[in-house]
Amino acid sequence: MKDRVSNDIGAKEPLNNWADINWKLVKKRVRNLRQRIYRATQNGRWNQVRSLMKLMIRSYSNLLLSVRRITLENDGKQTAGIDGQTAITPEQRVRTVKEMKDYSLWKVHPTKRVFIPKQNGKLRPLGIPTIKNRIAQAIIKNALEPVWETRFEANSYGFRPGRSCHDAIEQVWIRLNAQGNDRWILEADIQGAFDNISHEYLLNTIGEVPGKELIKQWLKAGYVEAEILHETESGTPQGGIISPVLANIALDGMEKLLSQFQKTKEYQYTDSKGRKRTERERKPRYGFVRYADDFIITAESSEELLVIQPIISDWLKQRGLEFNPDKTKITHINDGFNFLGFNIRHYKGKCLIKPQKEKVKEFLTGVQEWLNQHKTVETTAVIQYLSPVIRGWGNYYKHKVSKDVFSYVDYRLWQMLWKWSLRRHPNKGKKWVAQRYFKTINGTAWNFAQTRKDRNGKDKLITLPKLSHIPIIRHVKVKGTASPDDPTLSEYWEKRQTRYGKSYFAQGSKLYKVAQNQKWKCPICGESLFNGEALHTHHVVKVTDGGENEVENLVHLHKSCHLHLHTSKRTGKQKA
Repeated sequence: MKDRVSNDIGAKEPLNNWADINWKLVKKRVRNLRQRIYRATQNGRWNQVRSLMKLMIRSYSNLLLSVRRITLENDGKQTAGIDGQTAITPEQRVRTVKEMKDYSLWKVHPTKRVFIPKQNGKLRPLGIPTIKNRIAQAIIKNALEPVWETRFEANSYGFRPGRSCHDAIEQVWIRLNAQGNDRWILEADIQGAFDNISHEYLLNTIGEVPGKELIKQWLKAGYVEAEILHETESGTPQGGIISPVLANIALDGMEKLLSQFQKTKEYQYTDSKGRKRTERERKPRYGFVRYADDFIITAESSEELLVIQPIISDWLKQRGLEFNPDKTKITHINDGFNFLGFNIRHYKGKCLIKPQKEKVKEFLTGVQEWLNQHKTVETTAVIQYLSPVIRGWGNYYKHKVSKDVFSYVDYRLWQMLWKWSLRRHPNKGKKWVAQRYFKTINGTAWNFAQTRKDRNGKDKLITLPKLSHIPIIRHVKVKGTASPDDPTLSEYWEKRQTRYGKSYFAQGSKLYKVAQNQKWKCPICGESLFNGEALHTHHVVKVTDGGENEVENLVHLHKSCHLHLHTSKRTGKQKA
């Protein structure tokens, strides 16, 4: 069946200036279309699903949003494919939008093969598509993803809207913490999952939907390495925008397979008349949590895992995949195991989840290497570089049992900074160095701090944050199969994102009050501040014009929205 829409991307609307775009309207249109696709799929209206998917592919708003995501939001926006093109200025983005309207989607180019280092010292291959192919993939993803969000399983968490690794870790805790529950874990590792997924299986599973032929061409496009074109007979390139969705599609169904295996639990109790009763309940024999291609299976005994392992192996073979025998193992919870950067283990019968030791060491090694390479930079530069690194690492681990680890890391950071400070002044005494670089703030000594001039020319003390000051906040797992594309759950997702925002900023702080005043939403695009995009804080009245760092003069914006606002000001399209 032919479903090509080669010249159908976008309505014939002229775009002369990037600042002209109304992002609130653009995002609303795309969000509404995604929700309509989701609802039609839920109701089994397949003709309507196909029509809506075609409408999404032709949508001008989807084109604009895809260009924004590829050229502004994605970390790889400055990495070019084999065409050598990027679009990092507003003028280049406008030109790209116009070119995409005349671009034939079926001119698929091979990816550019690059390598990035892995933790074990090996290299991970990435396939970087051309910028037009990346934009086209983002367009198709917005049409395909809502269809599959209705089908994906409850305990699949990786690379899905509204879900995170913290949801996966919380589900692991739920399965392993209760008394009498699972005590054995199959730590599964798939050998080169992204590189070996069967194209035939993937395309058959996707079915006859708009964009399928285009997906097929992306899969078969090959890659260029050392100026040599290599064919791709299997796999989906890591680096492609649509690749995580395709990987989730290929691995979907494992939880359904495991749910076929049940166990009977007997409960004895005494009724109101004093008679002993026995009640039987059927429960799943296996627990399951998957984050992209990383997954674990839990059970009450190791024998049960030995039984299920070959069944899962056969299931993976149908998709062109197999276990990595060197990394797949069965572990008891008392010995503990690592998953998504955390160590999960029983301590005296209680399941505790702590930061993985290797991750702590990796973090500290990274800080030490940076300090060794920057022995002569100003103190303020050290604080400005390390502050977001420390906060980001702490925010990732703050939802679990991390207080002791935070205190230890603080101590190690102090040791590194103390040595760094002493090395800068070999002819000065330790007391002089301590007074020069470390301050007592709010009764807490040994804070690495420095006074500098702010943009108003006033003295301002900036301090390196301490991990031990980050409060431990329990993460609330996303419920069931809930998806942001479900229009009936709009209120649930709004409350969930607001709850996350309240834990992001310190309660009662200036930044917290700013977010509260704008009802936890970005005024430029109208979406939640915490939709996954990076945040910036904007001065309504510029500091150079006398603007102060007061709550009334601050507003939180997504990074892309902040850039858009300043672009609009330069062109006179918006007022401050």
